[in-house]
Amino acid sequence: MEPVNILKTEILSDNWYTLKKVSFEMTGNNGVKSILEREAYDRGNGATILLYNQQSKKIVLTRQFRIPTFINGNDTGYLIECCAGLLDEDNPEDCIRRETEEETGFRIARVEKVFEAYMSPGSVTERLYFFVAAYSHEMKRHNGGGLQEENEDIEVLELPFERALEMITTGEIKDGKTIMLLQYAQLKGLML
Repeated sequence: MEPVNILKTEILSDNWYTLKKVSFEMTGNNGVKSILEREAYDRGNGATILLYNQQSKKIVLTRQFRIPTFINGNDTGYLIECCAGLLDEDNPEDCIRRETEEETGFRIARVEKVFEAYMSPGSVTERLYFFVAAYSHEMKRHNGGGLQEENEDIEVLELPFERALEMITTGEIKDGKTIMLLQYAQLKGLML
């Protein structure tokens, strides 16, 4: 395959994150060169984690309001999710340790990276790093809830693992990264 040649990049919005319009030339599978335009939303890369406790067979998730889901059919706008956050200037491991303590109140030392994925590659540049970590109540430093200066209002949920899996089927959990990590935990037998 021939390389893609970026012809022009135009910033359409630089408010919350950056929306770019990219003009590029590429050669298709049929050998024909085309000039195309696409929009790409750049919000930076992120990390997410599933906290699990083998003894109690419980996991830690969060619930928070997400405006894009509200305007697209989620009546309350609230989603149940794994803890997650943007990398900012951190590496993925440091980011997820920081986010875990900010959002859930648990200070974890050891995290295990399980995979990484582009979550919406047709329009969003973000690459998400997925982690799992064991937790215990001795690791709890505070109640969590996120940072007030970032206007975070996060509810911390401790749920039985089997109940969380059921919540995928019932539609109570609709967040892609959370579904992926719960299914990873099930496939790998993390709760055995």
